[in-house]
Amino acid sequence: LCSSRWFHPNITGIEAEQLLLTRGVHGSFLARPSKSNPGDFTLSIRRNNEVTHIKIQNSGDYYDLYGGEKFATLAELVQYYTEQHDLLRERNGDVIELKYPLNCKDPTSERWYHGHLSGRDAEKLLMDKGKPGSFLVRESQSKPGDFVLSVLTNEEKHENVDRKTKVTHVMIRHQDGKYDVGGGERFDTLADLVDHYKKNPMVEKSGIVVHLKQPFNATRINAANIENRVKELNKVADNSEKPKQGFWEEFEVLQQQECKLLYPRKEGQRAENKSKNRYKNILPFDTTRVEIREADTDVPGSDYINANYIRNKCVRYWPDLNATKEFGKVSVKNVEECQAQDYILRELELVRYIWHYQYLSWPDHGVPNEPGGVLSFLEQVNRTQSAIPETGPIVVHCSAGIGRTGTIIVIDILIDIINRQGLDCDIDIPKTIQSVRQQRSGMVQTEAQYKFIYMAVQQYIDTAQKRLEEEQRNKTKEREYSNIKYPQMTNARSKPNMTCVSRSSSV
Repeated sequence: LCSSRWFHPNITGIEAEQLLLTRGVHGSFLARPSKSNPGDFTLSIRRNNEVTHIKIQNSGDYYDLYGGEKFATLAELVQYYTEQHDLLRERNGDVIELKYPLNCKDPTSERWYHGHLSGRDAEKLLMDKGKPGSFLVRESQSKPGDFVLSVLTNEEKHENVDRKTKVTHVMIRHQDGKYDVGGGERFDTLADLVDHYKKNPMVEKSGIVVHLKQPFNATRINAANIENRVKELNKVADNSEKPKQGFWEEFEVLQQQECKLLYPRKEGQRAENKSKNRYKNILPFDTTRVEIREADTDVPGSDYINANYIRNKCVRYWPDLNATKEFGKVSVKNVEECQAQDYILRELELVRYIWHYQYLSWPDHGVPNEPGGVLSFLEQVNRTQSAIPETGPIVVHCSAGIGRTGTIIVIDILIDIINRQGLDCDIDIPKTIQSVRQQRSGMVQTEAQYKFIYMAVQQYIDTAQKRLEEEQRNKTKEREYSNIKYPQMTNARSKPNMTCVSRSSSV
């Protein structure tokens, strides 16, 4: 929470309320300059369907809530009250929780903009992964509303000693809608400023020339701004740049980092377990593998499983409608089938009922033409899970359990973050993929699947935004979250629209 992207420099109290009620959730908050008392600030917090405003005093030496703890920066004050959950209270004693920062829209969609990155983290990134001339822009943490240009520079050569690299930080002031680095020209946008200093290098007081050669691109994005990031990633490279970029470039970086995520996979390599692996190079990490409970300890490898029992590719392991199959001690009965446009839902009876969703419209090679079907499918799965008391986790599988499986899981994780934290939360698709790869190697196999994740999240957000706009137009007081309707899925929104074959009366 060292980020100050929750700081909105140019909004009124009414606009703050509208933002929090249309884009936030319970516990969303933002800070803004006080209109009634210039120099001071206001903290606005959504509490269910209302917004509470708290005044913040800026004495010139410290920030406080007109009493109580004193802080050197606005960011420290916000972080303190975010971590101390029971300190902020209404007059009637009700607790005011600061949970989710409602982030200000990024000032640019350029990929060199890193948002809430600290100076220390910027230095580490550029020193570890950059090269001389690599640069990025981040928001200022000491002066909310301003920005910092961080550049990896070479110090001059001294007495036959090789040049040393260091990171130079240049403050960018944002005043009256213009950007400047102190003196000299003022620019309408951050992109204009960066383009200017690419062509006209700055010189430090020490004499070091600050060359902006190649952008150090971020993967973090404001969820509501995903459409602009997709446009950037879709751009065709011109002759001056690499022949491939965008999605391919991001995915390649992700692939190169895969070797750093490999944990021991000895169990899957044991002689007694090799025959249980569908693919010899796709093995579960020992640290996160599923161990079969109550296995026969006298039989080597009897507790081993590679995400699911390996059979022939996509073998039909479920029984026909009303039929029963025996799997060792387990008896499985297919009690009901419902046919939707792109998938079949089966209810399988074991010790308890299992809802079995099989997605039909995902080709063996490639991805679906559009993500609407997958989004509707995921919505059905999650709604069913939330409606069942004491339900277990969702189990996902495909053939190898990494490509389509990884894609579905990552989309589900990102949608869950957006649902919990609001449309203007931060998401990082490559970082999310890395986190699931730490639990199972190879998750999300191809560039096409990688791009499909972006497309799915973009369509989800676009649909949610349209729904919110419609609610605003109708001025609905009760903020009900109705079913999201995705394109090209007219008969798969709810179970009553499916073609269902009833379970037999003998069940």
